[in-house]
Amino acid sequence: MLRLLTTFSSRTGRVALLAIFFILSLTWMLLSPSHDNPGLPTYSARYGHNSPHPIDSLIQTAENDLQDLLETEAHDLQDAADKYRARRGRHPPPGFAEWYKFAKSKDSLIVEEFFDQIYTDLTPYWALEPKELRRLARSIPTRILVRNKTAIMKTDEPRSWMDSWYDLVSKLEDGLPDLDMPINVMDETRLVVPWETITEYMQKEKVNRVMPSPSHVKSEYMSLNDWDGEDVEPYNPGFTVPGEGGYWEMARVGCPPGSPARNTNLPMVDFNEPPWEYGNFERLSYHGYVSNFSLAKDPCVRPEMQVLHGTFLEPVSVSTSHNLMPLFGGSKLPMNNEILLPPAMYWAQNDHYSGGEQEHGGPWESKTNKAVWRGAATGGRAREPNWTGFQRHRFMAMMNATAVAQAEKNQGHGINFRLPNYADYKLKDDGSVPQLLADHTDTGFNHLVCHPYIESDPRCPYLDPYFEVAPGMAMKTMYDFKYLPDLDGNSFSGRYRGFMLSTSLPIKATIYNEWHDSRLIPWVHFVPMDTTYLDIYGILAYFLGGRDDTARKIALAGKSWGEKVLRREDMQIYTYRLLLEYARICDDQREFLGYVDDLKAA
Repeated sequence: MLRLLTTFSSRTGRVALLAIFFILSLTWMLLSPSHDNPGLPTYSARYGHNSPHPIDSLIQTAENDLQDLLETEAHDLQDAADKYRARRGRHPPPGFAEWYKFAKSKDSLIVEEFFDQIYTDLTPYWALEPKELRRLARSIPTRILVRNKTAIMKTDEPRSWMDSWYDLVSKLEDGLPDLDMPINVMDETRLVVPWETITEYMQKEKVNRVMPSPSHVKSEYMSLNDWDGEDVEPYNPGFTVPGEGGYWEMARVGCPPGSPARNTNLPMVDFNEPPWEYGNFERLSYHGYVSNFSLAKDPCVRPEMQVLHGTFLEPVSVSTSHNLMPLFGGSKLPMNNEILLPPAMYWAQNDHYSGGEQEHGGPWESKTNKAVWRGAATGGRAREPNWTGFQRHRFMAMMNATAVAQAEKNQGHGINFRLPNYADYKLKDDGSVPQLLADHTDTGFNHLVCHPYIESDPRCPYLDPYFEVAPGMAMKTMYDFKYLPDLDGNSFSGRYRGFMLSTSLPIKATIYNEWHDSRLIPWVHFVPMDTTYLDIYGILAYFLGGRDDTARKIALAGKSWGEKVLRREDMQIYTYRLLLEYARICDDQREFLGYVDDLKAA
């Protein structure tokens, strides 16, 4: 099975992946030929009118991946425990049987790979002593505790997202051991441990990993009641703000030493000139399209993101530590070290982020044949002149027919974007792309988020010449459109789950990781898009140029799949298992804690 590559060191696998795609692109012709709509950009007949488009090959390979994934489903407790041991090299944690029963009662698919993020996040913590982990956990004022099967929230001030996470944990409290769970309540991530340190910790965990005989295994977690009464020395996490070089310099220490992010220093950017390094995506892509979503969104292999994304240009707030400590959050960059939870926005049942839990949009055939996006010009502190590097501003400009028409006359450059090479995407340079945008997009900012920020004023003097403020649009209204681009803001997009569960087609661009990433397969459940957005015109031309049935298929497949793996029940199941594992790592007897009832019965 072609598995997603997640680190720069997987370059060999990347070459193999491209070779397979190349073979597929020459031999596979399962999808029906396109029927070009008049006036739309079309894929050239260079391969012949009946030859496959590169996206055809990406879809076919992704469908094979999904089939392989489904074949790994566990169908009973014994099977689930066996698959756990085979993949993790340990016994499952105590409470695993109760967790499995809970998951099955929610009609869940039990696929071990769905929980890989838990082990990516938690493995380094095995290198720290349990008592030290418990001490570190006390250093964050925003925490959720579990004591004697009761969840308790501690916070320095009222915080709505803390309320949502507390609600999630409290619904699981009957099955949870004692634990202290620090929460990151900022939009931005807070931990970047140097790659060398994390590698040392990972190696230590691997060397010390054991699977004791069933007779030596303990099934009871420790109580923290006595620990609560101990006088524990306070811990200073060492949170700091960026120095010279901004957040990029703080973040790239989490990348491998041989990665482009560690080896590449971009020259000082003149934001008065259109940047920037776009060739990296062209080299990583498959004929201009995302073939490996994990690789494409990894800043460690995309050093150009330091001038193409607000997270690195000027985040709204930064408070970062280079020390490893327990800290849970809703999203993170690939080089960050937080422990991922389902985001509070997804759990909160807030119509602003979901459109309503029961509102998913009408039949595909009744939808407007356009791509729609509305939102604020967030992504960080976009000031004059650095706003030209921000991702949302770039996307809005690239979706503007007039701006693109002007860029076509200006050597392919707009004020804050560069057009792709149309020949690479087999697009026509006869005005078809601006016409496509005029006819098939409805995008705009409903607030320009000027700095200094005035909530009541959606305008901004230095942005007004380039962007008009558009009327807002409720999520449930967006579902009346077929195509839903989804972009990073200050961190991840809180609308993504709602988009996935809709009957519309999400087109997703991000550099952030979330809890559900291993559950979703690009090109089967959603359409991946690069954060440069060089591929957006090709994507739109592909689907609007006679492949409406393919768009509908992915949209409905994503919705159907989301109703199996992205439900509120699935967030509970993920969190339940995560906290069993986390509590084990913080337990003084952790090496001997486990579930082995199935082995004793055998």
